[in-house]
Amino acid sequence: MSTIFGIPAPAFYGQLLIGLINGSFYALLSLGLAVIFGLLRVINFAHGAQYMLGAFAAYLLLGYAGIGYWPSLILAPLIVGVTAVVIERTMLSRLYNLDPLYGLLLTFGLALILEGVFRYWFGAAGQPYSPPSQLTGAVNLGFMFMPIYRGWVVVASLIICLSTWLLIEKTRLGAYLRAATENATLVQAFGVNVPRLLTLTYGLGAALAAVAGVLAAPIYQVSPLMGSNLIIIVFAVVVVGGMGSILGAIVTGYMLGVLEGLTKVFYPEASSIVIFVIMAIVLLIRPAGLFGREE
Repeated sequence: MSTIFGIPAPAFYGQLLIGLINGSFYALLSLGLAVIFGLLRVINFAHGAQYMLGAFAAYLLLGYAGIGYWPSLILAPLIVGVTAVVIERTMLSRLYNLDPLYGLLLTFGLALILEGVFRYWFGAAGQPYSPPSQLTGAVNLGFMFMPIYRGWVVVASLIICLSTWLLIEKTRLGAYLRAATENATLVQAFGVNVPRLLTLTYGLGAALAAVAGVLAAPIYQVSPLMGSNLIIIVFAVVVVGGMGSILGAIVTGYMLGVLEGLTKVFYPEASSIVIFVIMAIVLLIRPAGLFGREE
């Protein structure tokens, strides 16, 4: 059996794939956080709960309405995005002129409420969600067998992340968003409805989390705890990439996911802390993050 750095090749490539899949979720979730923080300056601690809501929306659409995976990939983010719009208009919008700590506390409280409600109704045990029949099975790559659904997750995550980056960096709407982060008053003077931009931005960030939840549902069981188990790691990814940096969130998400997977091969004991060790090192050397800008 061939080996790589003394590790059996199938084990090495398997962990590399797991790291790439985890990195896909880290990139999607940290992208949503970066979009929200970049414009609203809100540290959205409810992001993990919105990821969980996306998975549960797909699960409930299938169980109660018979709506399968592909329509749910569109409907679930829309549902979560609409709930996020309501939250922003009724709660977050009242906190923009206050210390950012208030936004963090509010979203943290919302996350606890949502998690508690779903734990009450569904329990802490996970619920299975089957992948679509078109994406079952595996494909032989020559050096390993790759499950088709897991390959789809990586491709879908890349497409969504790059599309969001292009939307924000290369379109007129994105220009308005970026300008509003610098000087909202001036942008509003040119006739742009900045409050509506803020609302749509929060809805977009929540919808990205919900997309990640739907993609994750067939891989991980749908559970009220799935968001809280992931959100701390995602915050670390955002800090390493640079708070508010769209490109930083995407690149760092994939990079740290792969690094975490390779750590499980060479030093499994450190795999659960390697991201936080890197975060500490980056903060010591470059406090603004790898792609962030110094204030």
